[in-house]
Amino acid sequence: MKSVVYTKAGQVGIEEIKRPSIQEADDVIIRVVRACVCGSDLWSYRNPDIKEGHKNSGHEAIGIVEEIGEAITTVKPGDFVIAPFTHGCGQCDACRSGFDGSCDRHIGNNFSGGVQAEYIRFHFANWALVKIPRQPSDYTEGMLKSLLTLADVMPTGYHAARVAHVKPGDKVVVIGDGAVGQCAVIAAKMRGASQIVLMSRHEDRQKMALESGATAVVAERGAEGIAKVREILGGGADAALECVGTEAAVEQALGVLHNGGRLGFVGVPHYNNRVLGSTFAQNLSVAGGAASATTYDKQFLLKAVLDGDINPGRVFTSSYKLKDIDQAYKDMDERKTIKSMIVMD
Repeated sequence: MKSVVYTKAGQVGIEEIKRPSIQEADDVIIRVVRACVCGSDLWSYRNPDIKEGHKNSGHEAIGIVEEIGEAITTVKPGDFVIAPFTHGCGQCDACRSGFDGSCDRHIGNNFSGGVQAEYIRFHFANWALVKIPRQPSDYTEGMLKSLLTLADVMPTGYHAARVAHVKPGDKVVVIGDGAVGQCAVIAAKMRGASQIVLMSRHEDRQKMALESGATAVVAERGAEGIAKVREILGGGADAALECVGTEAAVEQALGVLHNGGRLGFVGVPHYNNRVLGSTFAQNLSVAGGAASATTYDKQFLLKAVLDGDINPGRVFTSSYKLKDIDQAYKDMDERKTIKSMIVMD
């Protein structure tokens, strides 16, 4: 079967590898129908030390169950499923508390990888997989795009809003205009925010966010950007949703909050440290981490997509065949597309 690998910094390619097989009782083999490139994949793509043949970091897919391990009771061959990027057990304290992205039982082995492929082995599958009614052919391409977001970016955007305790009437600022930031705008609106400010410098992304529920856009950065946000909101924000993963983005998020505000961060950190003592005088609440994809999908996000209440699939602004995977990465890296979808043959 075909699978994506990194060939060198700034380049990916296709290699033929052996099709995965059942190895553990709770494994499921899935034929991938749609996959995609995540913003976090670009960190490896840009890494000058990446080794040729290194497995891709792709972790988002929807597909058809082909085989199941003997312990699997929740899905069967032929089922259409979301393969979340996390593999929670559904039974530990973390999962029962709604934090399956940090499952206590699967520490160190809780995230997918190598999903940009024709077939994948999904381990710890019994609870983590999310069954979609009917078959892919029953849905429009637009609906398939939205279903694919439920593997990562929509639950991740929602997670930022959830851990920041966004509630009706709140003034919210979203830092990051990529797919996760766009989904955070949708999530803030779902939770009843009265004002949603997106910090963005890109006109196409600004327009998308405004269509999804943002009420204002701020292009400035640093102290100027913070002052502009505070002017728009008539003071600091109740909640800031950090969806980038850089120290500069965290600084922006902390700067826009009023004292007693709440920060939800879901951008994968690419900074060494930030001393929390610097926020002591502000009485801020800070929370974040890997999203509870399975929990949110099963509880309400899948229904919201199927009912047409939300349309997160709009973040996929370009689609590619698997053979064009390098272009899919390149276009995201050069900001020619917000998020690249991979259509499997």
